[in-house]
Amino acid sequence: MPRPSDHAPAPLPRRIGPTTAALAVVANMIGAGVFTTTGFLVRDIGSPPAILLAWGLGGLIALCGALSYAELVADIAENGGEYRLLSRIYHPALGVCAGLISLVAGFAAPIAASALAFGSYLQALGAPVAPALAGVALIAVVSALHAFDVQLGGRFQNLFTVAKVLLIALFIGGGLVAGEAGLIAAPADRPLGEAALSPAFAVGLIFIAFAYSGWNAAAYLAGEVEKPATNLPLALISGTLVVTALYLGLNAVFLSSAPAAELAGKVEVGHVAALSLFGARAGALLSGLIACALVSSVSAMTMVGSRVYEAMGSDFRALAGLRRGGGSGGPGRAIALQSLLAVVMVLSASFEALLTYIGFLLSLSAALTVAGVVVLRRREPARQRPYRAFAYPWTPLAFVFFSGWMIVHALTARPVQALAGLATIGCGLGLYWVLGRSAGGNGLSLDQVE
Repeated sequence: MPRPSDHAPAPLPRRIGPTTAALAVVANMIGAGVFTTTGFLVRDIGSPPAILLAWGLGGLIALCGALSYAELVADIAENGGEYRLLSRIYHPALGVCAGLISLVAGFAAPIAASALAFGSYLQALGAPVAPALAGVALIAVVSALHAFDVQLGGRFQNLFTVAKVLLIALFIGGGLVAGEAGLIAAPADRPLGEAALSPAFAVGLIFIAFAYSGWNAAAYLAGEVEKPATNLPLALISGTLVVTALYLGLNAVFLSSAPAAELAGKVEVGHVAALSLFGARAGALLSGLIACALVSSVSAMTMVGSRVYEAMGSDFRALAGLRRGGGSGGPGRAIALQSLLAVVMVLSASFEALLTYIGFLLSLSAALTVAGVVVLRRREPARQRPYRAFAYPWTPLAFVFFSGWMIVHALTARPVQALAGLATIGCGLGLYWVLGRSAGGNGLSLDQVE
């Protein structure tokens, strides 16, 4: 069974301030999902009020998760996200599974989805380039930037994230003035109550869970954040609240921009809404800005995700090549691995299939981690915790309940993608066994993980 490598690197310098940490949360959350998911929801749920309810519920679930993660990462302030936390709470085998989930579903697949959406928006604007090729080019440029210099990558990230938030606020303000609120209240395919209790609503929440994924982004950078006991909870909670408000505003604009038939099933729903609200010229400008906003998403996920594999490289000799080298650069090999997998997904996977697969796996991984708040409270009641989750135990229990509901419905409504998710978990257990064989150790104990 695996054990840590015998020559663990020194702790990383804490060079990430609270602003960068909070903006990493915002940038990771605001990606392809919010600009693409609503078209599928209109097609499947058929009720604009139920769609807004789903987005509000998704934000509440994300906030419950952020409050729970804040307690965990303020106490276990190391890079690695769920890999580090699940290893500490349960067993290293679950941590390795979470590391593989982070690589495949947590970051590579969302990077691919955002890159594909970026290409789709460029094509909708008339750019003479295939979406996949534009996505691959974006991944390559951003990966090189973050591998070259950590602080330069952070400044690039902050600039694009602030611009993205301002863009969305401008779009919401103009859209609420130009849109038709009556379209939201217009007779729908099914009543609100019926739509909210339907299997399509539960599957829609999985799509929305993908759009909200990233609320835990600061957890992956915990080992590099200044004053983690205060800055990590602040970043997680403030970032989630800001994005929830923006998402509700954006979707109110989308649903009031055009009849449901024009939005249903459209990937580039933001482009459709912009054209309908502001005309061809202004709509094209806003769609171009949305494409730029997706650059921020790819950048943030490239920066954050690579820290998971770097942490695994610090624990297992077989993965030592993923550790960071000297100098001011980021974990270049970890970034390269993640980006290569994202490129493969860009060139091979359909967008909707990626959404379901990602949402299922991330819901499962996050639910296990949030449940760990209860596990650690019971197992270590006397432990000094820098931050304690608000409204405990209701916040973690609510998150686990809704995540379980989505997981069950995914298994029944989208069995192929859900089974692919379960196969990924099986691969994670196999990876743990392989790492153990290569390490030749007697096991990675909880004390060694701490």
